[in-house]
Amino acid sequence: MITADTLTTYIRQMFPDAAVTVIDKTGTQDHLIVRVTSGGFLGKNLLDRHRMVYQALAVPMKDGRIHALEITATTPDEAKT
Repeated sequence: MITADTLTTYIRQMFPDAAVTVIDKTGTQDHLIVRVTSGGFLGKNLLDRHRMVYQALAVPMKDGRIHALEITATTPDEAKT
């Protein structure tokens, strides 16, 4: 299990400007929907954006605190639309 605050901390280590939303899909705190908005995604394709988020969350993914992850990764301009 991982809390939304802890997950946000991991993401902000890579994306300090990130706006992060975490949704617990099952109530077990290990199946999560994560929405990240950051200028760090500018010029990156969808696959690269997801790789970047997975890289930021490598530790809790490897140690099992995150079992399933659904990612939405947008730039600030994309988030406005």
